[in-house]
Formats: sequence, structure tokens, C-alpha cells
Amino acid sequence: MSTTSSTIVNLPDQRTATIPKMNYISAEDGLLSWLFTGDHKRIAMLYLISITFFFFIGGAFAGLIRLELLTPQPDLVASDTYNKLFSMHGIIMVFLFLVPSVPATIGNFVLPIMIGAKDLAFPKINLLSWYLYMIGGIFTLAALVLGGVDTGWTFTTPLSTHYLNTHVVTAGLGVFIIGFSSIFTGLNFIVTIHRMRAPGMTWFRMPLFVWSNYAASILMVLGTPVLAITLVLVVLERTIHIGVFDPNLGGDPLLFQHLFWFYSHPAVYIMILPGMGVISEIISTFSRKRVFGYTAVAFSSVAIAVFGFFVWEHHMFIMGVSNYSALVFSLLTMLVAVPSAIKVFNWAFTLQKGSITFETPMLYAFAFIGLFTIGGLTGVFLGSLGMDIHLTETYFIVAHFHYVMVGGMLMAFLGGVHFWWPKMTGRMYPESISKLSAVTSFIGFNLTFMPQFILGYLGMPRRYHAYPAEYQVLNVLSTAGATVLGIGFLMPLIYLAWSLKYGEIAGNNPWQATGLEWQIQSPPLTENFIETPVVDYEAYDYEWLAHKTEQEVTTVG
Repeated sequence: MSTTSSTIVNLPDQRTATIPKMNYISAEDGLLSWLFTGDHKRIAMLYLISITFFFFIGGAFAGLIRLELLTPQPDLVASDTYNKLFSMHGIIMVFLFLVPSVPATIGNFVLPIMIGAKDLAFPKINLLSWYLYMIGGIFTLAALVLGGVDTGWTFTTPLSTHYLNTHVVTAGLGVFIIGFSSIFTGLNFIVTIHRMRAPGMTWFRMPLFVWSNYAASILMVLGTPVLAITLVLVVLERTIHIGVFDPNLGGDPLLFQHLFWFYSHPAVYIMILPGMGVISEIISTFSRKRVFGYTAVAFSSVAIAVFGFFVWEHHMFIMGVSNYSALVFSLLTMLVAVPSAIKVFNWAFTLQKGSITFETPMLYAFAFIGLFTIGGLTGVFLGSLGMDIHLTETYFIVAHFHYVMVGGMLMAFLGGVHFWWPKMTGRMYPESISKLSAVTSFIGFNLTFMPQFILGYLGMPRRYHAYPAEYQVLNVLSTAGATVLGIGFLMPLIYLAWSLKYGEIAGNNPWQATGLEWQIQSPPLTENFIETPVVDYEAYDYEWLAHKTEQEVTTVG
């Protein structure tokens, strides 16, 4: 690993160093010490293991879906089984992976350290959030074992309220419980950021990762209860047949759409905002520059959170809403793209004239920018009333969503894991293999989902397991890409696990980054800091880091 910056003086060679004997991993032994821990770092690692497990279950369903679509005829699974496959794939990926991925793992680990705190404000609630996540996950898996769900991940009514359908109640209860896990995490982050910042850590000295998680936490706390209420109403309608959504009972299925998308569009930003914070940290570190327009990027996170509550109806343009209402929401949909564009342009200006190096986290950051930009631009098509009529319920929607959430969020998550892995474990991973994994994932992703844009434009509807033969070539390309993508996702699981024992000792600050988390030992102490730090420098101040490093080298010499 090298840096081309002329202002950074490298620390002494860390290869002969050893991992400190006292750290959060070695502080206590035994499984019970982890299951009853109050340490935010241990809870983050519990989350990391858990969501990785659910990610590969959801990915297995995706693999079966792509295998079925290799041929035009339904020759692998029956139609009802196919319905269950895409439903459980979506439910697991959205609620058990994408929503908690960055906040519950990376956010839990580094956010308190970034602001100079010794833990989150409510350690016991933090642990409770993980237990609720696991209980919700068990309910969701129980629905799978009992026979699955066939309503799609959106639990669309009146399909989900019909008493003959599969285990909607079990899966709905699982998502309901997982929602409380998100609320507790968001509440914990908000209180911690407001009340536990170190002396000198003003709002505009906070890392942009903290700003992004703060905005996402607001969405968690305000939006998730709406989903919880909606799912409770679905369960009540299925069990005691009250007439809320089912037209046969006097209900209105359009009401469900309003309630569900009022949460689920902000949920897109719950997923993507923390990922954007990861990218800001990586771009600044590996270009050796302050983030261009720090204030604009910080406020753009808040703007995304605010606008996110006012665009839900663009999911409903073909569902009978009025033309005037659709026109207003189309305009708002275009406006919400502005703060996202601010981030992308500011990242580009940060890179300009920077001393850029291409470590693995930076490759994932570049992948995020490219894929998220494609996803955002295709969202403009869907926000346009005329195009939306043609493209809704086709594979264009599938490709757009995956470019934003998987191409964007998952690349940011992997970039963040690789960026903070040395801090979490005290070990480095093999750089050449990790770079190959990043490139493989990027190629596989585009090969998987780019053909789906064409399929959707040509009119292939989503959620069908049989299709006209003229679509087969593009579907074969997509399935081949999914195979490559799966290999790209499996590789980090292998080499990161290998690095836990055999990886090179990382040292405290292998990336020469400026954040507070990089100024303490790796892995950190249980209490993070021996003394409460006093922050006397601006975020991403590489001149301060150079001066500090020169002093350390002089002292060592």
C-alpha cells in the first residue's frame, strides 16, 4: 500500500508490530460475554455476522430465480414456487440486509469513535436492537420453512389480505419486529450525536459519515412506525376480516399503497444515505483531500431525508391517482435528485487534482458512483409520467432498483467493510485478491442488470417465470452475469475470514486517514479512548495529520 501525497509522512513500518493484547475482542472470553455485551463494537460484529448470513440466503433465492429464467418455459419450479422465491428474496434482502447493513454494522462500530464517544447513548437498547433483529429474522425464516410468502416483498393488497394466501402473517410479524430494531438504532444514533460529541467536535467538524447516518436515523424513527401500523392492519384484516384494504370487505387497496410507499420510499434513503457517508470517507482518504463543499454535502443528506417523505406517490402513477396529483409528485421526484447530484458532483471535484490511490475501498467507491449514477438517471425516466406508464411493472423497474440499492448500497457496504476492516480486526486482507473481487463484482453486476433495462423497455413484465422466446438471449446474459456476481460476492467472505488469522498486522492508521477512529489503537479498547479527546481540527484536515505524523516520527526517532 502506498500514497503519492508529498505532505504525508508514513508511520514506522507496522509489519513487525503485534496486535495490542488489550482490545475489545480480548477483553472478555466466552460466548456469553458476546451475547450479553454492552460494547457497541461487539454488537456491530454480531450484526455483521447476522446480516451476512441473511444476505447469502437472499442471494440463494436470487440464484434460483435466474436459473429458472434461463429458458422461456417454466422447467425448474412451478409458478407458485416462483412467486415464493422472488417474494422471500425481496423480503430478506430489503428488511434483513439493505436497511440495517451500514448503520447496524459499520455505523455501530465507528460512529461513536468518530465523534469521540466511549459508546452509544443507550448500550442496552443497542443490544436489544440486535436481539429484535434476530427474532424478526427467525419469524421471517419460519415463514419460509412453513411454505413461504407469495405476495412480493411489498405485501400488496388485496393479495396479502386474502385468507388463502401463504404465511403472510408470520413474515409480516417478522418485518414488524425488525422495524423496532431499526427504530432503536436510529434513536440511539440521534441521541449520541446530539449529546455525546467530544469537546471541540462541532456539527461542522463531524465526518460526513456521521451526517449521513444522522439523516438516515431521522427517517428510521419517523418512517418505520408507518410501516408497522400498515402491517398490523394487514394482519388484522387477514385474521378478523376488518375492512381496511380488501374491497370485498369495504376497504380500499389504494390506501395500502399510500401507507406502504410513504414508508418505503424514505426506506430507500434509509438504505442509501449511510452508504453515501461511506463513500465520502473513502473518496477523501484516497485522494488525500478535504471533501469539496463539505457543508453542501452535509446539508444534502438532510435535504434527501426531508424530500424523501414527499415523493412516495411516484410509485402509484398507474394506480388511479389524479392527473394533478401525479404532476406534482413527478415534479417533486425530479427535485429529490438535486441533493443526490450535489453529492456526486462534489465527490468528482474532491477527486480533481487529488493524490489518488487505488486501494480496494477506492475501487468499490468508484463502482458505487458509476452504478448509483446509472440508477439515479434511470429513475428520471420513471419519474416522467409518460415513460412511467410504459415502464412500470417491467424489468426496467427491477434493473433500476438494483442499480440503486445493490449496485449502490452493496458496493458502499463492501467498500466500508474493506475500509474499516483493519480497524475492526487489526489485520489487513490480501490486496490483490480483494481488488480482483471488486472488479469481478462490478463486471458481474453490469452483466446481470444492464440487459434487464433492455428487457423492460421491450416490454417484458417482471415477476413472470415464463416469457416469449425472443427475450431468451438477454435473460441468458443476465443469468451469466449473476454467476459472475455471485463469485465476486463470495470472494470477500473467504479472504476476510482468512485475514482474521493470517492477515498482516494493520497498525493504527494504515490508510493515513484523519478521523478520530484512526488515531486510536487497532482493534480499539473496550472504552475506545483512554481519555476523552479534544478535537482541535476540521474534518478531513490532512495538513493537521501531516503535522501530527511528523511529530510522531520525530518522537520515535
